[in-house]
Amino acid sequence: MTFQGSGPLEGGNVSAGGSGGGGGFGGGRMALGGGAGIIVAIVALLFGINPGDILGGGGGSSNQQVAGSNSGSNNEEMQKHLDSCTVEMANTDDACRIKATTISLNKVWSKQMQGYTQPATIIFSGNVNTACGAASSAMGPFYCPGDQTAYFDPSFFADLKRMGGSDGPLAQEYVVAHEFGHHVENLTGVLAKGQRMGNAGSVRIELQADCLAGVWAYHADKGPDAMLKPLTDEQIQSVIQSAKAIGDDTIQGAGSNPESWTHGSAKQRVRWFQIGYDKGDPRRCDTFATNDL
Repeated sequence: MTFQGSGPLEGGNVSAGGSGGGGGFGGGRMALGGGAGIIVAIVALLFGINPGDILGGGGGSSNQQVAGSNSGSNNEEMQKHLDSCTVEMANTDDACRIKATTISLNKVWSKQMQGYTQPATIIFSGNVNTACGAASSAMGPFYCPGDQTAYFDPSFFADLKRMGGSDGPLAQEYVVAHEFGHHVENLTGVLAKGQRMGNAGSVRIELQADCLAGVWAYHADKGPDAMLKPLTDEQIQSVIQSAKAIGDDTIQGAGSNPESWTHGSAKQRVRWFQIGYDKGDPRRCDTFATNDL
């Protein structure tokens, strides 16, 4: 358990979505709102998917298939579930945990960042249409700057565990906090800057998002309105376990070429999360101002 208190969860700008329709990104839309292209492609590579299938390269992509007629009713059921979420449910239910985490993230970042605006969050299953194009659950969590929305399929948490990560509550919340880190980067202009730099910029984007997730964790259990109970070393270790599991050298192999990396090594991901968590200062997360990643 990580969340404290009781009662309904209000706020977070979280809704249900996903329909499975929409086709691929199509020609000329690879920019994806100015920043999501790199995020979407990164996640595709993470899961061994051909980015061309996601980014509009192939007419036979499964992402272009229209979902069944029950997708609307599934969304209605999920929306009712989200509307009924309580703090207590956030400690046992993945969708409610995502919602509670977004509320906590918005509280923290509204204090840490001048001019912060809340992103939207959509919980979906199957396929979903976004301002960056049609996307699939197979891509894992992602952020689209075109609509300033973070997208999550809760089934990803089981995938993360199969990859060697943790399914502990704080590890799941770290995933949400990482995507909100991309929103912060979008607001500061870092997301677009990194995209222009290719893989090297991608690594810096991802490591900065890890650091910003650590900043959230530092503040989330402090103060009179803190939503999280005091975090334990065991919970932080669950985050570190997950960060290691999604390092490029873990996924591609220890002998992989660092120039092909898009997220950073396991060691780098852990290091930058810990910088954020140890200091709680987003200014320490400037991965573009150092050659020591």
